[in-house]
Amino acid sequence: MKRREFLAVAAAASASFSIPRVFAAPHTSGGISSQPSSRLDAGATVGDTAGKLLILIELKGGNDGLNTVVPFADSTYYALRRHIAIPRERVLPLDAHTALHPALHPLMSSWRDGQLAVVQGVGCSHAHASHFRSAEIWETGSCANVYRRDGWLSRMVGQWATMGQSVVTASFGSAEAGPFASAATRSASDNAWKRVDDPDAASYADEADADISGPVTNARLDSLAGAPTFRDSIEAALRTIFDDARPHATGAIRLTLDGFDTHSNQPMRHATLLNQLADGCATLRAELMRRGRWRDALIVTYSEFGRSVQENTDRGTEHGGASAHFLMGGAVQGGLYGRAPDLTRLDDNGNLPVAVDFRQLYATVLGPFLKLDVKAVLHDDIQPLPLLRA
Repeated sequence: MKRREFLAVAAAASASFSIPRVFAAPHTSGGISSQPSSRLDAGATVGDTAGKLLILIELKGGNDGLNTVVPFADSTYYALRRHIAIPRERVLPLDAHTALHPALHPLMSSWRDGQLAVVQGVGCSHAHASHFRSAEIWETGSCANVYRRDGWLSRMVGQWATMGQSVVTASFGSAEAGPFASAATRSASDNAWKRVDDPDAASYADEADADISGPVTNARLDSLAGAPTFRDSIEAALRTIFDDARPHATGAIRLTLDGFDTHSNQPMRHATLLNQLADGCATLRAELMRRGRWRDALIVTYSEFGRSVQENTDRGTEHGGASAHFLMGGAVQGGLYGRAPDLTRLDDNGNLPVAVDFRQLYATVLGPFLKLDVKAVLHDDIQPLPLLRA
């Protein structure tokens, strides 16, 4: 393994799996733009939204949607990814054309129970290739040409506050507030944010990229970084929900799983990350079901962008366009949504075009699930996806 890649992976593990940090979400939008409205969805009341639990999972680095939700019946997929495509005989079929990566096997029970929605073609129109600008777009819930300082979850919690609700908020696995950022806290830490380099532009002590032998495994990274795992973050989140909060409290939790910037040697790294994601989601589901909270819980994934359609010479992928995302919960109407990838019709950059505005995921959370005013949070008329049970 090359030194540049080794250091990048180790740094990602250290940053992602730092000691879980809890953020107290603000009760206002921080004075940026208009204040959240107290108007609810039609017919909703405070009682309707009490006890709802949102769990947002960040796939940091840009997840490869094509190897997550695999178009295994498409010969073009195998032609463009000769070394990293998932073999047909190993995939987990969802229908005659679409399958999950085999590492996602723990999600199949949710799929069979009709509680896993797979949304394809999700992204941001006119997206930015920078990790941090793209993440900022997703975390503020804004258009690519709009610059905000407050995260969409901070605005959501602000609307909850106007309803007089008590809300449990926490973020695990990242030192950044992300979607919980308020204008005030972001302004106070502007210098710190500016000091963080884009991983693709970072300088390294040894630019010769000397080889470092040995496989990069979870155990090896943990020993190098001395860091907790994604499983630890899952357990910390469950403790927050059940031990530190009043019973059936309304809550918003953000979890970060880092390492998806797979420019090289992608197959093993990606499989390991996807298995951690699936195991974590299965653990959350089992515990929430046991505690009687699954019907009122919604798990949603997000990532700053997808990956390139064609593999690169290092058996990896570059920054790309649209990707696939998951929504899980007792209220989810499982199935395939969005638009399956057409690998013969790419955008001008050779990436998958966006078919579903990423903010539609948020609108689904805010409107049908939480019964909040979507426009007051997203500052735009964004339509939810029809994937929740009535």
